[in-house]
Amino acid sequence: PIPCVPCLPRLNLDQINWIRERLETPGALELENVEKRLLLARISRAIGFEAFLAKKWTAEKRFGLEGVEMLIPCMKQVIDKSTELGVECVVMGMPHRGRLNVLANVCRKPLEQILTQFSGLEAADEGSGDVKYHLGTYIERLNRATNKNIRLSVVANPSHLEAVNPIVEGKVRAEQFYRGDTEGKKAMSVLLHGDAAFAGQGVVYETMGMSELPDYTTRGTIHIVANNQIGFTTDPRYSRSSPYCTDVGRVVNAPIFHVNADDPEAVMLVANIAAEWRATWHRDVVIDLVGYRKFGHNEIDEPMFTQPIMYSIIKKHPNVLDIYSKKLIGEGVATQEEVQAVVDKYDKICEEAYRKASEETQIFNKHWIDSPWSGFFEGKDPLKVKDTGVHEETLTHIGRRFSQGPPNAPDFKIHRAMERILKARNDMVDNRQLDWAMGEAFAFGSLLKEGTHVRLSGQDVERGTFSHRHHVLHHQTEDKSTFKPLANLYPDQAPYSVCNSSLSEYGILGFELGYSMTNPNALVLWEGQFGDFANTAQCIIDQFIASGQSKWVRQSGLVMLLPHGMEGMGPEHSSARPERFLQMCSDDPEESWETRHTGE
Repeated sequence: PIPCVPCLPRLNLDQINWIRERLETPGALELENVEKRLLLARISRAIGFEAFLAKKWTAEKRFGLEGVEMLIPCMKQVIDKSTELGVECVVMGMPHRGRLNVLANVCRKPLEQILTQFSGLEAADEGSGDVKYHLGTYIERLNRATNKNIRLSVVANPSHLEAVNPIVEGKVRAEQFYRGDTEGKKAMSVLLHGDAAFAGQGVVYETMGMSELPDYTTRGTIHIVANNQIGFTTDPRYSRSSPYCTDVGRVVNAPIFHVNADDPEAVMLVANIAAEWRATWHRDVVIDLVGYRKFGHNEIDEPMFTQPIMYSIIKKHPNVLDIYSKKLIGEGVATQEEVQAVVDKYDKICEEAYRKASEETQIFNKHWIDSPWSGFFEGKDPLKVKDTGVHEETLTHIGRRFSQGPPNAPDFKIHRAMERILKARNDMVDNRQLDWAMGEAFAFGSLLKEGTHVRLSGQDVERGTFSHRHHVLHHQTEDKSTFKPLANLYPDQAPYSVCNSSLSEYGILGFELGYSMTNPNALVLWEGQFGDFANTAQCIIDQFIASGQSKWVRQSGLVMLLPHGMEGMGPEHSSARPERFLQMCSDDPEESWETRHTGE
């Protein structure tokens, strides 16, 4: 039988032959005995972790992986192979299902820190905290399989499925930028999905739509779908119109591998192919890990209410450890005693972590930070504002450069109306005046001079919605010939990135939030076409920006620009709804925006 079925959309012949060689070469599925025993150990840990939690906390929600436990060995193999191929940093985004298992067995976060989350202890530091299956982490450790250091980050996210996707991509893009990793060889993203959410959530399409955009690409993301063939209580025939939950990947011509989650060796083959594909072609790839969900949506839910036939079959189905250990015993690779020893060894590790966790009297939210800013807050008074003044000579220099085309390029043909705009800018400098666009250029330019990276992103930001910015000048007779005045102010200035985005708010704002999380010493800005365009990015604003510090001790320096005005453009474009943001900033339950401003 065929262990995995690749779906190859419009790939070129070289790519198709590349995949064919890896699937059809005789012996492609064969593993060495030492690899089989390692795989057995990884499966036993994935299953043992869920079994241990189920034994200790029978009525606790944990959103376990039972039925798709092969997700853990799959992820570990993707990371091992990618590390072998030169990757140093992996940023992961995922839903709640299997999150604790990923933290324990992929990231290797200390087990006792995970188990204390079940104890209900009060946090000893700031923040409200969050449920355990929303938390992120940041780990730097040695990858034992390759003997190379690896940095792993799981980004915290709320219940909103797939909302974390663009944040992961933005964070990886920033990691690549600061490393000078233009080809994406050192930092990469891995996104985990549920089958129903991958097909149903629009932000998946928005995120995939960035994958080939020059200012947003991360040179390939590895998507792994934990496909348990159900969404909460809804059958696939009612939750999507496409044959496969992964069909959204066809939009960007990503190869899609449908693989049986009960066939561990086939999963290893696909994991290796996915990692090599990303390293070779720098494009997205999708693994559809087809399994099942042993229990309900959570462990205290009853799935027989809505899927009685499916669950009568699942109850009789052996788990993947039983299936694979039986195979290895039959092949003479392992004995029953050796299999049991592997299981017992991990159970003892869990019991020791449980003992340590039971001795804890408090927990720390800071242990779950996914984007630490090392040294940023040390020696600083949070109530003191630094001197931000700039010498007038600096502003004059910025204004002059902002008022010119490329120097020493007389053949660069500028639009006639643009020439008038540049002259008006120069006149403002002469008269020591400024408008909004000039003030923005002064702010950006002075930061760039001081070595602070500036990134401005959003719909039509290069010119500006109101034709006021013009940060990119276009040659009128040569295609793709442009000049960015603010990127050419000083020979030793910081880089300036100004990026027209796709027509997306949710996805692009999430991307820039992720970008801003990597380095606090940068100015990252997202601009909506009009202020009310924040409406369709509201999930990012509510669930990440406004509440991120309280829930996850995470801060961000992201700036949102929401232009609007009373200009006869209808009620929507006339307001950015500032009252929403004021309301979200209030932490006092006894005080609302209305009482503060009316005294009532």
